[in-house]
Amino acid sequence: MSQTAIGIVGAGGRMGRMLVQAVDNHPDAILQAASERYGSDLIGQDVGTLAGIGSNGVLLVDSPQTVFTADRVVIDFTVPSATLEHVKLAQENNSPMVIGTTGIDADGVAQLAKAAKSIPIVFAPNFSVGVNLMFKIAAEVAKALDGSADFEIIEAHHKKKVDAPSGTALGLGEAIAAAVGRNLAEVGVFAREGHTGVRDDKAIGFSTIRGGDIVGDHTAMFIGEDESLEITHRAKSRMIFANGAVRAALWVADKEPGMYDMGDILGLK
Repeated sequence: MSQTAIGIVGAGGRMGRMLVQAVDNHPDAILQAASERYGSDLIGQDVGTLAGIGSNGVLLVDSPQTVFTADRVVIDFTVPSATLEHVKLAQENNSPMVIGTTGIDADGVAQLAKAAKSIPIVFAPNFSVGVNLMFKIAAEVAKALDGSADFEIIEAHHKKKVDAPSGTALGLGEAIAAAVGRNLAEVGVFAREGHTGVRDDKAIGFSTIRGGDIVGDHTAMFIGEDESLEITHRAKSRMIFANGAVRAALWVADKEPGMYDMGDILGLK
């Protein structure tokens, strides 16, 4: 079996380096190109050495357009503004993409959906297998308890995370809302302070914690009058996200244009 060619944008960052490691660890994947933002002092360095796996001959470039080719899957865990520019390059070069960038707003998601009409894109709030199983289980629990329990989501991350709630928490909220026929944009409660009034029975509440070096903890609470149920996932290493992204890249390499997520890859739909 031939190896799937991979390109990584933002490969010099913390997550980018883990993606480099994950590609190196997978026998069916090979890293062919890697880029970092213009002006970075990492440009020209061997990305394998930076990632701690030893030289692999792939040098970091500051021209992301060279990463995108029709026979290469590109993995992007950067920032929303960069990702939306990268998607344009992917369309121009017919490159499949795996996108793990968080904080993309509704207009940005609409741009990704439009691009997915011409190229295959895997876009997910979280690439952990465990988290995606949590989405599925939480949706089933919510459906069974609809009307007899209140839904609350708690998430905790490291102090350097810049968006809140996390994309994973929002994904969890979307899964629960869809299961019970609600629109998260209408029922999501993202802050409580002062005299908030009585809780709306249809609300899906979110609580955010930031501190230290927490990789990512998520809990879905189903709170009834006489009993409650909690489903929790704790990430112990960011490698779970990188490994999931490489799994997604191998899967999407030969797919038709469309917008996919980890549920498609894991057969959960």
